[in-house]
Amino acid sequence: MNKREKLIFKREQSKLGGGADRIESQHKKGKLTARERLELLFDKGSFEEIDAFVKHRSTDFGMEEIHYPGDGVITGYGTVNGRLMFVFSQDFTIFGGSLSETHAEKICKIMDMAMKNGAPVIGLNDSGGARIQEGVVSLGGYADIFYRNTLASGVIPQISVIMGPCAGGAVYSPAITDFIMMVEKSSYMFVTGPNVVKTVTNEEVSSEDLGGASVHGTKSGVSHINASNELEAMNKLRKLLSYIPQNCEERPPFENYTLTTNELREQLATIIPENANQPYDMRDVIEGVIDEESFFEIHKDFAENIVVGFARLAGRSIGIVANQPAFLAGVLDVKSSQKAARFVRFCDAFNIPLLVFEDVPGFLPGTDQEWNAIITNGAKLLYAFCEATVPRVTVITRKAYGGAYDVMNSKHIGADMNFAWPTAEIAVMGAKGAAEIIFKKEIGEASDPAEALKQKEAEYAGIFANPYRAAERGFIDEVILPEETRIKLIKAFKMLENKVANLPKKKHGNIPL
Repeated sequence: MNKREKLIFKREQSKLGGGADRIESQHKKGKLTARERLELLFDKGSFEEIDAFVKHRSTDFGMEEIHYPGDGVITGYGTVNGRLMFVFSQDFTIFGGSLSETHAEKICKIMDMAMKNGAPVIGLNDSGGARIQEGVVSLGGYADIFYRNTLASGVIPQISVIMGPCAGGAVYSPAITDFIMMVEKSSYMFVTGPNVVKTVTNEEVSSEDLGGASVHGTKSGVSHINASNELEAMNKLRKLLSYIPQNCEERPPFENYTLTTNELREQLATIIPENANQPYDMRDVIEGVIDEESFFEIHKDFAENIVVGFARLAGRSIGIVANQPAFLAGVLDVKSSQKAARFVRFCDAFNIPLLVFEDVPGFLPGTDQEWNAIITNGAKLLYAFCEATVPRVTVITRKAYGGAYDVMNSKHIGADMNFAWPTAEIAVMGAKGAAEIIFKKEIGEASDPAEALKQKEAEYAGIFANPYRAAERGFIDEVILPEETRIKLIKAFKMLENKVANLPKKKHGNIPL
């Protein structure tokens, strides 16, 4: 075999991963191989592999006799929709995708390259965890990755796709990244597995029920996006990337859009119910304002009382945060505050303008909320908005009560433009509760307390249950008709595109974690 033939042979050997039998086993589980995933993710023919011939250095437990090119992870770069991306894709067919010293070095190298070149890094995770035969050097490899995740945070986008097991220390790298995507029925994440849980707590639970995609997509919020299969996961990943810039120095992608002669959206005028206590779906408002079919929701099934996601407005990429009156009346609680705060901070880190739709009756009361630190968690969202320097626009559609009015991107905490629909109610609290406090004595002394309460409630509502008191003070920049919302927002974000805002000099703030 000459030198040329030797290289060709080595390349072919590298592409085989753990061998045909293990590839078949991967397919039987309904999973693709590491290379097949890369083919789906990257533009055709664009992927370039790095470190294909790397092998582990372990000599314990007979490991010196077992070598596979690449050592269980494929690393490299390519383009997605024509834009540079870096990737590592763990190969479960080689040592169960377990992380060794050299496996970690390959990942660290690709992360360093992504940082130097200002491009996103994507991790396709499918690993049995630390390679036990290597002991502490494997653990050290994880820590090397965690450190780079932290340095890269806010500098380049980092996205983790969980496509198989991800357990123990392996979960903390994805946890530091910007977005986690999971595949239903074939991926799971947990710090301690079912066997350890059984031993320590005597609880019997399956891997799926402990840390599957459904659990993390609905209960814990660990997973930001769930996919029903790996093909859908790669398609969703490509779409997510289309909204975000390459790095913190760039603006988000912009799609060409030509304004029509009529950008009015008449359907918005009929969304708000006559009865202020009736729910409606805020997604109908969002869809009525943004470019057609451009909304990409994040955390869809977690903390459903708030809606967050990316969209386009006249071709411009924006981040949307919206109270959802169709779920828990749109109140802010522990989970919704966490969900929205993290999304706001991501958008601010990567220059994505923020649009807020507000219909919030306040914070959720109760011992459960107070004991689980609604104070601290609500403050996270407040802090995130206060700290954000990207263009920030708010539209109050209906209720804006109490401290929640302040928190939801009010003019007082630095919002650039604040609009309100005529149906907006901006007050300390609802009219009924306010009347019961303000007019307690009069109502108590009335011959018909119920009728007196009704009259006083109407009196308070007439004064405060509207947007005009706030507009008189300049807290609302303009009261607009619902059908005008799209064109008003297009003009506002166009006006704000060169906004400059500088925070006081500091090492970093101390967000209430």
